[in-house]
Amino acid sequence: MMTARVSPFAWLLAGCLLLVAALAGLLIGPAGIDIGAALRGLVDALPGLTVTSGLTGQESAILLSIRAPRVVLGALVGGTLALCGGAYQGVFRNVMADPYLLGAAAGAGVGATAAIVATEGRGWVTPAAFLGAILAVYITYLVGRRGHDRSPATLLLAGIAVTAFLTAIQTFILQRNYGSLEEVYSFILGQLGTGGWGEVRLLAPYALIAAVVIIAHRRVLDVLTVGDEEASSLGLEPERIRRRLVVAASLGTAAAVSVSGLIGFVGLIVPHVIRLVAGSSYRVVIPLSMMGGAVFMIGADLIGRSVLSPAELPIGVVTAFFGAPFFLVVLRQSRRGL
Repeated sequence: MMTARVSPFAWLLAGCLLLVAALAGLLIGPAGIDIGAALRGLVDALPGLTVTSGLTGQESAILLSIRAPRVVLGALVGGTLALCGGAYQGVFRNVMADPYLLGAAAGAGVGATAAIVATEGRGWVTPAAFLGAILAVYITYLVGRRGHDRSPATLLLAGIAVTAFLTAIQTFILQRNYGSLEEVYSFILGQLGTGGWGEVRLLAPYALIAAVVIIAHRRVLDVLTVGDEEASSLGLEPERIRRRLVVAASLGTAAAVSVSGLIGFVGLIVPHVIRLVAGSSYRVVIPLSMMGGAVFMIGADLIGRSVLSPAELPIGVVTAFFGAPFFLVVLRQSRRGL
């Protein structure tokens, strides 16, 4: 059993990176806001503190009502997806697993597409995407747990089948509703720009639940990587623990996808980077993946809104740009048994 723990230096480095990324996300943008004034404005926004920032009303609104919720939402989405990715990899004993493997992305896509087509607006997109993701994972779990073979590999195969089926349904809906293509693809490519404090409040409780459950089981994940027999010999119930972690990770994934769209590769890239830097124990991988995911997502969003400024590049395109080559490298290494 692994006994690694997160060193104080690792926490300090992760915290500094997160602080730098958050400040960059707040201070960099097409609207030219003086850095000193912006920093004073942030301090003035803290409870119990009053500072003359020198910001105009418009600049204050941009900083506190547009950039701030976008940074917080990016941190929540990225941290949740990376955390859930690390949990899935431990549960399925497969370093190629990511938060979308049980059909959460496909279910969210169908839910969002149906809401856009039916309501001709975004009012129901987020709840419909959340419901679709949860239902997809539930169906996958029911299909994957039937029969005599209840291994993690069977659940993965069930997820692939459910994803293919739901993708076909989404394609059929789009073919009959061409007018909704632009809005649907905006969701599919992922976005944070339309999010506000409302989306932050919506995601935060689910992200917290997922984080508490997964972090509480980070040591157990190390035992599961050894095998179910080892876990059982220590008095654990592998099947029950695996089910609990799958539910928590799927809940967090569904909530993140429902507010941000289908942003891929975060849950694959970040845990792997943490393993390369800090070791393979899930006692290290799980908490640092959460912080690393927040840094990665804020950075990806900053790139997306800066490269083509004042236009924006969908954040899903940015993460895919980095994630696809990374995926190929990891796949090649896994075939070599590294």
